[in-house]
Amino acid sequence: MALRIEDVLEMWKTDSEIDELKLDEASQESARLHSKYLEMLSVTRLHLKKKEAEFKVLLKDKFLWYNGKMSKDEMDARGWSYDPLNGLKVLKGDMDRFYDSDPDIQNAQMKIDYLKELVATLEEIMSNIRWRHQNIKNMIEHRKFTSGI
Repeated sequence: MALRIEDVLEMWKTDSEIDELKLDEASQESARLHSKYLEMLSVTRLHLKKKEAEFKVLLKDKFLWYNGKMSKDEMDARGWSYDPLNGLKVLKGDMDRFYDSDPDIQNAQMKIDYLKELVATLEEIMSNIRWRHQNIKNMIEHRKFTSGI
């Protein structure tokens, strides 16, 4: 099953907490968190690249289909009708309306947009992990200040 953004955010709610009484453990945990979220980020980036490549193939196939250049065997294999425009004569400049409203294209684009948002979320988490040591240092400094050291 693919990684869901809701699951990542739920994990991060737990992982982002720093126990002020165990700052040494929190500092050591940073490397584990970095590894965990880096793996998710890397896998998601690769999944996004794959979906973008598949999208380009889909666009080519839809171009051939809408322009009547796809064989009947290819249409049958995809389950597409023989007349994508339902008998309409469409100007070349208006074809984008059909591409933009095509359910297969929309579905593929939504998957790509979802993966882009997931990558952005994981990048933000990674940035937070990179600066986690600074937060821990600030907590220690504040503790020293308030105790008069």
